Amino acid sequence: MTSETKTGPRNWLRERSELGICALLVVLGVLVLTDALRIPTDFAQRGPVGPKAVPILVGSLLLLVAALLARDVLRGGRGEAEGGEDVDLSAPADWRTVLLLCGAFLANAVLIGVVGFPISGAILFWGAAYALGSRNLVRDPLIAAGLSILTFLVFNNLLGVPLPGGPLMEVF
Repeated sequence: MTSETKTGPRNWLRERSELGICALLVVLGVLVLTDALRIPTDFAQRGPVGPKAVPILVGSLLLLVAALLARDVLRGGRGEAEGGEDVDLSAPADWRTVLLLCGAFLANAVLIGVVGFPISGAILFWGAAYALGSRNLVRDPLIAAGLSILTFLVFNNLLGVPLPGGPLMEVF
């Protein structure tokens, strides 16, 4: 390939891949601002700051960061390559681990309303441990169940944040 065939819009975008992050930040900022502006104003306000203030601030900051990053990238700025000694930059991405983690998270999201947080959280914790390489079939599910129940008790009973208990709700 000659240097002439490597130029073009596709190569220009490849050299400025950080613009994809800018686009993602713009989408998130617009989404947050849109949702913030839909918050009803009839909420009880306990102080000078209403329920819209923080989401509007976060959405605005997301848009500001996207604009500043885009300006930097278009002026030639580039992100630094990872310099960690335990990172092999030539190794391909480990998609199996990513997909297993996504599966554990999605299983939690689907099951939490059906079986409650203690069971779905245990599946999430065990699935994450399995995806990240732990293969102890006795210890891992027990630790996952303990973490899930502890998390449920802390949020539900101590912090007052109700989590779906499912069939185990009568026990706790």
